[in-house]
Amino acid sequence: MYLNYINGELLEGEGKEIDVYNPETGRIITKIKSTSVSQAITALEAAKKAFVMWSGYSLGERWSYISRFLELLRAEKENIVKILIEETGKPLSNADYDFEMLPSCLSFFMEEAKRMKGEIIPDETNSHLNMIVKQPLGVVVGFLAWNFPLLNLGYKLGPVLASGCTCVIKPSSNTPLASLYVGSLARKAGIPGGVINIIAANDNGVKAALCESTIPKMLTLIGSSSTGREIIKSSATSIKHFSLELGGNAPAIVMPSADIEKAAAHVCDNKFGNCGQVCVAANRIFVHKSVKDRFIGHVLANVKKVRLGSGNTDPKADMGPMISKKACDAMAELVKDAVNKGAKVLCGGKKAERDGFFFEPTVLDNVHNGMRVYDEEIFGPIMPIIEFGDGDDIAVLGNDTEYGLASYLFTKDLQEAIGISRRLDFGSICVNEPFYAFNLPHGGLKESGMGKDCSHYSMEEYYAVKRISIKN
Repeated sequence: MYLNYINGELLEGEGKEIDVYNPETGRIITKIKSTSVSQAITALEAAKKAFVMWSGYSLGERWSYISRFLELLRAEKENIVKILIEETGKPLSNADYDFEMLPSCLSFFMEEAKRMKGEIIPDETNSHLNMIVKQPLGVVVGFLAWNFPLLNLGYKLGPVLASGCTCVIKPSSNTPLASLYVGSLARKAGIPGGVINIIAANDNGVKAALCESTIPKMLTLIGSSSTGREIIKSSATSIKHFSLELGGNAPAIVMPSADIEKAAAHVCDNKFGNCGQVCVAANRIFVHKSVKDRFIGHVLANVKKVRLGSGNTDPKADMGPMISKKACDAMAELVKDAVNKGAKVLCGGKKAERDGFFFEPTVLDNVHNGMRVYDEEIFGPIMPIIEFGDGDDIAVLGNDTEYGLASYLFTKDLQEAIGISRRLDFGSICVNEPFYAFNLPHGGLKESGMGKDCSHYSMEEYYAVKRISIKN
């Protein structure tokens, strides 16, 4: 039985039932009760009370609890990965990566907390000692996406616990199970009640209650840009901090000088990994006309090797299902729109002929702006290819989106790499290989959000900066 973790207790929700599906089979795994608005408020109040205690602990005292938590996570890895695969349909390697990011982030941010430094600012008249100190913000409310349940949990829980903040975390109602199970381990580890609260809910009233409350000092979200705007709007009951990782529409630019075979392999891994349900997945593939045919040839060869399945049924599977029937149907609509406007389907283009929510890895040629696959975040296994030539300003084309999360550039020309990268308006520009790690800042520009996940840049957002001036 999966229960909410509120104020140190495991509690059944008081709201309506949530159906949790296995996307590989399309069948319901289990039903859980949604948290009620009153339970969400109880979680906030518990976090507020616990903050007084937790923020007063030394780093060593916090680490004593977190280290026990880490031991339990490691001991329960097999069970947790199994839960992840059931609720997401992930291949085994993807689920393993998803899990590992949680303990990795917990450890990393505790180390980062040791390196958070204050400052002494000299006074021109030498009349005051001016000290800059940092203190934890307070209660943090985190809304998580379903695509990487435990990676997303690690991105938020790591800096919360290390900084001395407390939290209320709401995982997606599509994939709440692994996160709720982690809550039971936090309780078993003896982490004081109220420091961590994990609640499952599919009631918009719960989300509104969390945002509208004056208790949270920070709201953090991994989700769509529209949800980000909604959260900012509903939170205006008090002044809050925000860290929002929102939608993306990443360009992948393949220049004539690139290693075309490697570029194709990297783009395929990035596009079809996690069935394309990744905020930093390549969304618009710009390929120079002189190398487009070669690039497409390598892409199609890579697609033929993609093996559909999940870690439950095929340990060698490469690509799992879409998260839901709705998401799968949305892919078919995107393909239909593109074809109606002149795109050519080179492979795939439809739901796979098997149980569950699998959509075939799809490659589209002759894509242009005005098509939904060009203008919108796809969030699925569709690769749109856009040809460009010598007369095109590729940085302008890449920037032709309201989003600014991630981008990719493939070239062997260093001057070209630096010149184009500096003009791309994205939070991350990866040259010749997609690369992400918990010690590197992750976040977007424009409609892709504000703030950072990962790295010391994320850690700093969980602190308030104070100046103390003492007269000599």
